[in-house]
Amino acid sequence: MKGFEALKKELIFKMSRSSGKGGQHVNKVSTRVSVFLDIAGSEYLDAPQKALLLAKLAPRLSKEGILQVTCQKTRSQFKNKQLALLQLRQLLTAALTKKKPRKKVPVPKSVKVKRRKEKAIQSEKKQARKKVDPYA
Repeated sequence: MKGFEALKKELIFKMSRSSGKGGQHVNKVSTRVSVFLDIAGSEYLDAPQKALLLAKLAPRLSKEGILQVTCQKTRSQFKNKQLALLQLRQLLTAALTKKKPRKKVPVPKSVKVKRRKEKAIQSEKKQARKKVDPYA
């Protein structure tokens, strides 16, 4: 996503105590990082981008339209902050990229012939499994 640095000014960071391993360290230090982005109130994003993000990221948004990304993978608050920003950037980039329309291509003749051969072989196998009629 181009211009992510400008969008960083609109982010809100919240640190809290992380769960998981770390012993006494976990109980003392706030290493979990939550990053919040108000998509609807963003000055950096234009109207079509906001609409696209609100539509594509709807399951991840709060009732107020705020996107939250949380990271608590490492014991370091700094590293968790970097990982949360990276995750947010990837999320926004994926949501803003437009999918290419699928081009319909005809099925190659060789594929059709191969399928027919495989069907004939399968049919032959099943015919061979049938009981033999002694009076025929």
